Amino acid sequence: MAENPTLLSLGNARKSFGDNEVLRDISLDVKKGEVVAVIGPSGGGKSTLLRCCTLLERLDGGSLAFGDLAVAEQDERGVAVYAGPSVLKDARSRFGLVFQNFNLFPHWTVLRNVADAPVAVQGRDKTEAEQEARALLAKMGLAAEEGKVPCELSGGQQQRVAIARALALHPDVLFFDEPTSALDPELTAEVLKVIRGLAAEDMTMVIVTHEMAFARDVADRVVFMDGGVIVEQGPADQVINHPREERTRAFLERVGE
Repeated sequence: MAENPTLLSLGNARKSFGDNEVLRDISLDVKKGEVVAVIGPSGGGKSTLLRCCTLLERLDGGSLAFGDLAVAEQDERGVAVYAGPSVLKDARSRFGLVFQNFNLFPHWTVLRNVADAPVAVQGRDKTEAEQEARALLAKMGLAAEEGKVPCELSGGQQQRVAIARALALHPDVLFFDEPTSALDPELTAEVLKVIRGLAAEDMTMVIVTHEMAFARDVADRVVFMDGGVIVEQGPADQVINHPREERTRAFLERVGE
């Protein structure tokens, strides 16, 4: 049986803001159908890692590829050299990103928030895009909400709209940046249920999260970051329940696992 292809590959990634080196020699591969949870303390580099993978920030050094598409390659000086605009546009079509604060267009209806990007970015037929958007909203339990604007929804509903919007672009990889940090516990459960469902459908996902039990139950692999490096990674149960590194153990004890 053939091994699943690698959909995301990050090699020797470095990123600094001024004198603060936020990512130090990070290498990470994510295979098709894999769910990777990234955990660690605030300031450890998790969100910067996600922002570099989704082209919101540029690496200083290292390489980045989506499947066979080389987005950035390291030159002989160790500097990350990015490909041209057409490659970056192609790269952006290969991933979706769900922010912690939803980032929906406040004056657009729920339906338009989900259906607009496939038409505007991918040039798809509007009727077809709206039909698919309705199907995605139904999958998220939001079929009755398509005519509302975001402020008429709960935080959990808004986050589910944001997930539907990301899925509408048919991404190879779906990134989540602390998807439940702005939600109360009841609404958190709604959103985590949706992500569990996507995991069951073999959606490839990279999830920065502070929900340790969720990471243990849903992720195939957990990556623990601290101080801009990957301290430990491995199967979710091993890293969460039987961490090998002292820094990982200390962090998990602090967060109550």
